[in-house]
Amino acid sequence: MKNMNLKKWTSFKKIGAFVLVAGLLAAMRLIGAQSVIMGAPPDETAKPPALQEDQTNSEMNVFVPAGMANNSLPQPFRFGPLTFRPHPYYRFEYGNGIQSGPGSQRDTIIQEVSPGITVDLGSHWALDYTPTLRFYSNKSFRNSVDHAASLVGGTHYEDWTFGLSQTFSMSDTPLAETATQTKQEAYVTALTASRILNDRMSADFGVFQNFNFVSGPLTQGSRDWSTMEWLNYQFWPRLVAGVGVGGGYVNVDTGPDQTYEQMQLRVNWRATDKVSFAVNGGFEDRQFMASGSGDSLNPVFGASVQYQPFKHTEISLGASRTVSSSDYFTLAQSTETTSVNLNLNQRLLEKYNLTVGVGYTRTDFTVALGSLSGIRTDNNYYFNARLGRSFLKRGTVAVTYQYGYNQSTVAGFSYHNSQIGFEVGFSY
Repeated sequence: MKNMNLKKWTSFKKIGAFVLVAGLLAAMRLIGAQSVIMGAPPDETAKPPALQEDQTNSEMNVFVPAGMANNSLPQPFRFGPLTFRPHPYYRFEYGNGIQSGPGSQRDTIIQEVSPGITVDLGSHWALDYTPTLRFYSNKSFRNSVDHAASLVGGTHYEDWTFGLSQTFSMSDTPLAETATQTKQEAYVTALTASRILNDRMSADFGVFQNFNFVSGPLTQGSRDWSTMEWLNYQFWPRLVAGVGVGGGYVNVDTGPDQTYEQMQLRVNWRATDKVSFAVNGGFEDRQFMASGSGDSLNPVFGASVQYQPFKHTEISLGASRTVSSSDYFTLAQSTETTSVNLNLNQRLLEKYNLTVGVGYTRTDFTVALGSLSGIRTDNNYYFNARLGRSFLKRGTVAVTYQYGYNQSTVAGFSYHNSQIGFEVGFSY
């Protein structure tokens, strides 16, 4: 290990864990699909204890990640190096305006049961499996069983921090892109590594594989292999900047295959104890491997702000722009997605927790003929609210509401819908 004091080494370990978590979350996203059905809240127990601890202790985090409070509770299902963490979940919703097909919207009751479990394999690995049984009262929709599985691990060795994530998901829900209930499968692999170079500089490396298959009105699939490398400079413990380059290759079932290159800059800054910023941005050059197809040069970026004006008030703002293959609207070759969201988390009366979010997403579907032209644009607006409280230390119960409005330039893909319901969960 290079000569550096313990304080700086600890700081770099936290930065490395922060980069690892960010890389895993970026790699595990589905390729732009917007589910019309409200998703379940994230389960933080699916991360290994060591990674949860690094994320909690990171100097870049203003907020303590949700779900970490259970770490201090006794674990009744611990057997040697294995710890079993059941996290059953149930939700009841009434929704109107849910799309059963282009231009066709229905009202329905939706019930979901998710008997998930996470297994900690020591302190550095976690294996999770969560099935979701979904039942509709309206016969225009088919009942389904979704599956989600993940293996996540991370460790430190001398000047290195390593991470591995393998996820699988299979779902069958109404999607804005297809305007109907759509089956999809995603397999995502992420290998990441960070290395300390000296007391100011570090490097991050990542290799990602994303397979996405969609079965709906038309069947489409894509296989995306990519890499991204960063060189970072630490100005002081709470300010780190970096420059990154990367690229990838996309094999698609419909249309021309694609290659792309990216160059980005990023800054992570914990300005005060109450405010932090994370910003990255640059350009992507995407080539379509077909005669007569033009290149697409696009800005890409991501930004997030965490602000905690009071002890029990958390405000976050996020924005992003990404480019990917068009797996959900097969008349297009690529999808350009720009989004912005604002969220408020507020504790009320010491026992209740209110979460409110608003957001906007613009999705442009383009074809690779000459200079790229758009054939469809969706403007999606949403609002959601959740009021919940904990019980028996490990359980949560909440009432929920969601409103969505999608305005599309193609007939049959616009909709208004709202959903109201309640949910109950228990997590070890």
